[in-house]
Amino acid sequence: MAQAPAAADTAQTPRRPQIGPDGKPLPGMPRFHEPDPYDINEHTGFKEIFDGKTFSGWDADTTIWRVEDGVMIGETLEGKPRGNNYIVYRGDSTKDFDLKLQIKVEKGGGGGIQYRSQTGVPWTRAQPAGLPPYDLRYMMTGPQADFWFPVRPQAFTYTGQWYSENTMQGILAWRGQVTQTIPGKPNRLVADIGDRQALGGYVKINDWNDYEVIARGGVMMHIINGHLMAVYIDDDPKSVNNQAGLIGFEIESQPCKISVKNIWLRKLD
Repeated sequence: MAQAPAAADTAQTPRRPQIGPDGKPLPGMPRFHEPDPYDINEHTGFKEIFDGKTFSGWDADTTIWRVEDGVMIGETLEGKPRGNNYIVYRGDSTKDFDLKLQIKVEKGGGGGIQYRSQTGVPWTRAQPAGLPPYDLRYMMTGPQADFWFPVRPQAFTYTGQWYSENTMQGILAWRGQVTQTIPGKPNRLVADIGDRQALGGYVKINDWNDYEVIARGGVMMHIINGHLMAVYIDDDPKSVNNQAGLIGFEIESQPCKISVKNIWLRKLD
């Protein structure tokens, strides 16, 4: 009868320790696992920039913007034309950041989240007749993460896209696109994230939506309810899109009611 192998024969030969970049042994082989689940309420390293009671740190036309039951509200009314209007957070100027919030738009119209933006720049296009002049204290120019009410199909496709407010750049990444601009060359499509209409199915109508903007260097990402909507890559370090700037919100058209709450910012500059 064959003898059973000795215990030493059945043991696995120990692997040689792996050496890390610092010259020290690594603790072991890497383990592969899925990331922690998406959580809009994970706020490690963030600060809440809206207290839910006042406009402390914010600058706004209070005939349009108000605070009500812990919510920042901008509202325009039927028959009372108003041009594009903005509420500006003056507490920080930032380039690289994570911004998390909840937003909904009702009644019509739309707007979006301004970031890396400036105030005081005159409106670049012909202003529609019959509207009061824009107040440059609140006029915001720069990148925008769009959000629109589906008053018409075209307007609803804007939600999630990358738009340059008050410049001649316009839409640089439609919903469902990863696009890139290289100095001296036109904007180009890099990849498709998904079907534009299908991605719209993740957007809640007349209800709260989680919205996250991630900006790192020339890369800007828009995420709604945990789904990537658009990515724009600007490889020109001198571009206006790659400068530190202000955060704010826009309301456009009338009637429109835009509501925002739970606004959290993590600066990485």
